[in-house]
Amino acid sequence: MTVNSNQLGIDGAHQVSFIVPAYNEQAELPATLASIQKAAENVGCDYEIILVDDGSTDATPDIGRQFGIEVVTIQRRQIAAARNAGARRARGDVLVFVDADTRISQEHVRGVLEALNRGAAGGGARLGVDREIPRWGKILFHGFATIYFGLRLGAGAFLFTTRENFLVIGGFDETYFASEEVFFTLALKKLGPFKILPYPAVTSGRKLRLYSGWQIFTGLLGLLVGGRRAVMSRTKLQLWYGGERERRISG
Repeated sequence: MTVNSNQLGIDGAHQVSFIVPAYNEQAELPATLASIQKAAENVGCDYEIILVDDGSTDATPDIGRQFGIEVVTIQRRQIAAARNAGARRARGDVLVFVDADTRISQEHVRGVLEALNRGAAGGGARLGVDREIPRWGKILFHGFATIYFGLRLGAGAFLFTTRENFLVIGGFDETYFASEEVFFTLALKKLGPFKILPYPAVTSGRKLRLYSGWQIFTGLLGLLVGGRRAVMSRTKLQLWYGGERERRISG
């Protein structure tokens, strides 16, 4: 069952837990954490941020400590497992999952609370990219966003639900190393409406800068051909688990 409308509010009476899974995100993470802090404080809600460091070899966990937030360490190299680990440590009754390369605003925090207050089982947000990307990347991204969000599916960069609903569906399915957000969305839709917030969360477009159009096309084609089996192992998921990072990231 979804939460009743009188269980949540936007007056700060309920705690929001922001869960940030990360692997070698020292370049992107400071801006992400700063955006979450600013957004939550501008809304005036009670909140916490939990950084889940999944095997980083850079300064990712140190950055979390510098921000004064809780850092959970795991060694799984799996996004579903990292999100679940953060949720287990969370104290809030609202769970918001924000990727370490994604910036949010107060509109997102307010939108989360309002959507849940109106009976949504959970939701996500549309996405935008942070900097210039190749022309082919713009076409690909626009096409993906049109179809994906048209189907009212949540993107992993920004997802939210209540603690109650998270426990009911069993969290993220750790059978999968990619597309776990799709199965998460479908499970929540069985409990109630799934809300896609209209204002985009800004996420890194680095994959569209680091990989060629052919690499991305063949990678995505492999997932389509392989079906569920293709996302049940890291073997063919270089785009997701390769670990490539840009040397310089502008704000």
